[in-house]
Amino acid sequence: MHKKYRVRPGEKVRLKDWATHDKPLYRSKAHYEELLQQQIREMSELQGRLYADNRYALLLIFQAMDAAGKDGAIKHVMSGVNPQGCQVFSFKHPSAEELDHDFLWRTTRCLPERGRIGIFNRSYYEDVLIVRVHPELLHAQAIPDMSLDDVWRQRYHSISHLETHLHCNGTRIIKFFLHLSKEEQRKRFLSRIERPEKNWKFSLDDIRERGFWKQYMQAYQDCLEATSSDDSPWYVVPADDKENARLIIADIIVQTLRDLDLHYPKVDAAHKRNLAAARRMLLKQ
Repeated sequence: MHKKYRVRPGEKVRLKDWATHDKPLYRSKAHYEELLQQQIREMSELQGRLYADNRYALLLIFQAMDAAGKDGAIKHVMSGVNPQGCQVFSFKHPSAEELDHDFLWRTTRCLPERGRIGIFNRSYYEDVLIVRVHPELLHAQAIPDMSLDDVWRQRYHSISHLETHLHCNGTRIIKFFLHLSKEEQRKRFLSRIERPEKNWKFSLDDIRERGFWKQYMQAYQDCLEATSSDDSPWYVVPADDKENARLIIADIIVQTLRDLDLHYPKVDAAHKRNLAAARRMLLKQ
């Protein structure tokens, strides 16, 4: 999983060469549920060790076009995680206060503590994706005058340095781009219109943004090329099959946690004597 979907540092990215649909990892709906539950159980056990070990934090970043399944992936893949050790943040349009700070400020405040898993549903990458497609949004940010090329280059630089800093201080970052085809997005938009319980998830803004598909693909390509590293990799996950995408995401998260070699703290001799004394007292009661 890691190698197949991972963007290698310095790799030229052409998203049309990356599949939006791959051979399913599951044979049936029941098999999908079985595989997902296996991954969820292991993830839950690893999360307990992550919390007790208290050396690392894990940050999961989800980016995608509308209707690619970010919300569903977070809901299903993280369903077995202890809420006390997990924080989810969804970043929408920046507030006036956020616009008065640098573009990394609002997300930096939400980074997970050691021992916890943080989830960003969209992230600081919005400022080199949606803002790149709609550069007029830069006016509200009141940044110093510079060319657009310099803006994006400096922001890639800032992001890469931030992620290196976080890695050096124990935060492991996994970045998922849910790669959806334009045709599958069309089908999912129609489903949102035709099913009353999904109407709230759709607006005409979604159609307008769909008109910028080529510009978004270019923005994603440049972003993936500039910011995927050995320490903080991007994974391009085929998203036309929601269930398969969830299995891929869960597998990558579990493998990342395994690689941390997490342990429960060892109890020293003095603590063991205290435990034995406490046990004797409790047995007498």
